Amino acid sequence: MAKCSICEKGAHFGNNVSHSHRRSNRMWKSNIKSVKAIVDGSAKKIYVCTSCLKSGKVERA
Repeated sequence: MAKCSICEKGAHFGNNVSHSHRRSNRMWKSNIKSVKAIVDGSAKKIYVCTSCLKSGKVERA
């Protein structure tokens, strides 16, 4: 679910690094919203990142 239907942006993985430089896994989630948009001429509910919404790549219904 946490993937943009337009640009395929998803979660990114990396490390938390403490002050003593110990590392643990962490995840950065994209800002994904559920939006009613016009897809192939009809209104459909899709998951879109906020950068695609802001840039106008999605026509909302």
